[in-house]
Formats: sequence, structure tokens, C-alpha cells
Amino acid sequence: MTGRAPPGPPRPPPRSPAPAGHGRHRASPEGLSSSGVADPLEPVYLLTGSDQPKIERALRRLRGRFAEGSTERLSAASASGADAVAACNALGLFSEGGHLVIVEEIERWKAQDVEQVAQYLRQPAPETVLALVAGELRKDAAILKACAKAGVVLQYDVRKRDLPKWVAEQFRAAGAEADAAACRVLVELVGDYPNELANEVAKLATWAGGESIVEEEDVQALVAARAEAPPFVLTDAWGRRDVAGVLSACESALERSSRSRELPALVGRIAAHVRRVRACRALDEEGVRPRDAAATLKMHPFAAEKAFEQARRFTAEELDDAIVTLAALDFALKGGSRLAPELELQRALVAITRERA
Repeated sequence: MTGRAPPGPPRPPPRSPAPAGHGRHRASPEGLSSSGVADPLEPVYLLTGSDQPKIERALRRLRGRFAEGSTERLSAASASGADAVAACNALGLFSEGGHLVIVEEIERWKAQDVEQVAQYLRQPAPETVLALVAGELRKDAAILKACAKAGVVLQYDVRKRDLPKWVAEQFRAAGAEADAAACRVLVELVGDYPNELANEVAKLATWAGGESIVEEEDVQALVAARAEAPPFVLTDAWGRRDVAGVLSACESALERSSRSRELPALVGRIAAHVRRVRACRALDEEGVRPRDAAATLKMHPFAAEKAFEQARRFTAEELDDAIVTLAALDFALKGGSRLAPELELQRALVAITRERA
């Protein structure tokens, strides 16, 4: 999609404020892309979304339209709406050639701050561009409406399911290549945090030096695991009676846990799941359907369906024994055993997962 935002040199001065209603609400991340021709600047740009690296690139392009020293950067953590307005008006009074005021984290602003900025945007300083940066905003946010009316709103989002593809794009932007498995593993290790992923991509790209393709083994060796593994990964493996899967999920959880005192909480979540499965097995024997059991057990229907499916792979005795085993594990982790907590956890998980002869 084409846009009117700053693509780079040459640097004409910012245009006078657009008449009310001239701005557009744009969702494309290309709104500040380079086209080779410098478009007139809007009085305000609102950049929002989860793709922080792309927002930073857009801000760099925007800063490139102004002379050095003509940019002021504020944070809504300490700057109010009145502070932002004052910065815009002050810069317009004392300098020539255009100025840029960037305010980050504006999702922190209260209604009064938003109203002060919205009032300023009805008659903005002619030589000043205001760039507002936010993480997530409600679709009906007042600041979004005010900026769409006076300038341009740009949303830079990356969906979680698209993160591996996004990571591959970051590698290419950094002058490197990575195979699909490497991109997927990087997301698994780091989590769905674009900023942190971009930092790891930069490190890996530097390491590769443009001479080799980054592969899964490289990521495993060079990136520290820190993403929290979803709890259902472990419980799903247990429900399948997949011992190898349980141990793999357990290992991932241990890699992400820096304190042994966090393990009892993990065991508590597993025990709660086993108790739910045991309750589903009892209801299943009574002829209760998963959909009806969901309301009784206060579970999501999909979760109830899954719990019923898992319950049918265990006998009632096995589920009772699993509860006892997990209770003993909790005692062991709280000082009742001389064995390493990690070893106690692994032994208990194997015992409650494997099929009996």
C-alpha cells in the first residue's frame, strides 16, 4: 500500500497542517516506507502495534527528514499530554526547517492527557511533526480517532502464528539467511516478543557473517532458552502417555526455571490437571457427555473434550495413584528428599505417565 509518510531524502520542510478529516487510518506497515520521492509530512503520526523493530525503523526514516538536533524524544511514563503539547509549540517558535517530537508509551496516558493532545491537533504547530508511539490500543481509543482525523495512524502488528516467517524476514533484513527450522526454534526459545527476537537475530546474523545459513543446531547452541513453555505441552504429553514427550517438556520447563522453588508451582498445575481428568473419568463412567461436564466442572468445552479423551487412557486406579505420587513429589521438593529436585520431578513424571505392564 502506498503512503504519504516520510521515505527519506530529499528533505523538504513539513507542510502546513492538513484540514480536518484529511488524515487516514492506515493498517499497512508500509506507510512510512521509502518510495524515492519525499512526500509532504503530516502533523501527527500514530505508530502502534506489537512489531517494535518495524516501528523503530519507521521512526528512523521519520527522523531522517529533519536536521540533526531537531528531534525531541519523550516518554509518557514521565511526560504528560501537556508536556508533549508544550514541546511541540516551543519547537515551532524557536527553530526553522521543521521539528519532530516523539512520545513513546502513550498507552500510559490518562483521558486528560489525550484530550490535551487532541485539542492541540485541532490547530497544530505548522513546523512541527508529532509522532506518538503505543504498544496496544483499543479500537475505540480517543487518541486513535484524533490522530486519524489530523494525520496518519499506522499499525505494525505481527501475529503469533506468523512469528517464524517474521523472524526469517528479520534475518534477511540483517543480511543473513536462516532455514525454517532455525526460525521456528528461535521463537520457541525466546517466545513471542518481537524486540527480543530481533536482538537474537542480530546476534546470530553477526555470528554467521553472511557466509553461512543459520540452522537449527546453531540456534540451539547460541541462544539461551527463556520463553515460558505453555503448561499444556506437558499435560498433553502426559495425557497421551508419551513418556519421551513428558521428559522433553519437563526439560524445557527446567531450562526456563532459574529457581528450584518454582518447581512446586509446576507440580501443583500438573496435579490440578490430573484431578480434573480424574473427575472427567468418573463423569464419563456415569454417562455424562463432555459438553455437559464442562458446565459442571467450570471448564471450557474444548478443554473438557480433551480431558475426557485423556481420561479414557487411564484406569481409575492409575489416576488415584498419580495424585498420590504428585503429593509425595510435592513433599520431596519441599525438603522431604535428599535427591535433586529435578531428578525427583523426572522420576515422578515417568511413574505417572508410563503404561503399566
